[in-house]
Amino acid sequence: MASDVRLKEQLPRLTERIVATYTPDDAINHLGHCPLPSYEAVIEILLNIKDILYPGYRRKVGLHAGNISYHVGSTIDTLHDQLTTQIARALRHEDRVRNKHNDCESETDFEAKGQAMAIELLERIPDLRKTLATDVQAAFDGDPACQTTDEVVFCYPGIEAITVYRIAHELVRLDVPFIPRMMTEWAHKQTGIDIHPGATIGAYFFIDHGTGVVVGETCEIGDHVKLYQGVTLGALSFKTDDSGTLIRGQKRHPTIEDGVVVYANATILGGRTVVGRDSVIGSSVWITRSVSPKTTVVLEQPSLKVRGAAAADAVNEHVNYQI
Repeated sequence: MASDVRLKEQLPRLTERIVATYTPDDAINHLGHCPLPSYEAVIEILLNIKDILYPGYRRKVGLHAGNISYHVGSTIDTLHDQLTTQIARALRHEDRVRNKHNDCESETDFEAKGQAMAIELLERIPDLRKTLATDVQAAFDGDPACQTTDEVVFCYPGIEAITVYRIAHELVRLDVPFIPRMMTEWAHKQTGIDIHPGATIGAYFFIDHGTGVVVGETCEIGDHVKLYQGVTLGALSFKTDDSGTLIRGQKRHPTIEDGVVVYANATILGGRTVVGRDSVIGSSVWITRSVSPKTTVVLEQPSLKVRGAAAADAVNEHVNYQI
C-alpha cells in the first residue's frame, strides 16, 4: 500500500509547532552564530592523541625509527589546530552562558586562550605516557589471565577508560569547560566505565573487567589501587541551600588511599569517607564511614538454601525450604 501524500500537508503546521518551542528561555536549544564544540571533532582529537600515546597500536601502523618523528610531528600539528578551535568554542560558549550575553558579544580573544591551552596540553603528553605506562603495567601485574602488556593496550576496557580520563583530567586542570566531560562520557559509552574527569587518580591504577564502575568527580584515589566491576565511588547525599538548590564545589566522594583493592559491586560513599592504605574491600559491601589502614571489610558468610532432588543429599534435613 502506497503512502498517502495528503498526510504530508500537516507537516508544515507540525514544523511551526516544533519551532514555537524554541524560546529564549528554553534550556535545550542553541540558536546563534557561535558554534559549540563539535562532538565528532572532540572524538577525533582523542583518537589522534591515543595514536601518539600508543604509537603502532592504534590507527597508524608500520611505524619505525625512520618515520616516527614525521608521524608524531604531523599529528601534533593537526592536534594543535583541532584543540585550538574546539577549546576556543568551549570557552566562548561558557562565557556566553555564565555572563548571559548574546552570541559573540565578548571582546575576549578566545582563539588565543584556546591556543595557549592546546599547547599546554600537548606539552604534558610525555608525562601522560609515563603515567599510562604504569597503568598498563598494573593491569599486567594484576591479572593472571593477561599474557603480555600488548594484550592490555589492545583489549582492556579499563585502560581505554583510564586513558581517556587522564587526557580529560589534564583539560580539567587547565580549566577547559565542556570538552573533558564530552571525552569521558564517550569513553563511558564505549566501555561501561564512568570516570568523572575531575577525579584525582594516582599511578598504577587498574580496573579489572570494568563494566559498571563509577568514579565520582571529587574522588581522590592513590597509587596502586585496583577496582573490580560494578564498584561505585559515589556521593552519600547532596547538600542544598535554603532555596533547595544543590550546593556545588564541595567534596562529595570518597578518598581511596594507596594499595587498596575494592572487589566487585562494592559501594563506597561520602566525601568524608576514607579507605586507609592497603585495605581490602570485599564484594557487595556498602561503606559510608572511614576504614582504617590495612583493614579487610567483608560481608558475613551468607546462608545458602538449595532446592531440588539432585542436591537433596547435600542439604541438611532441618533446613527450612520456604523462600
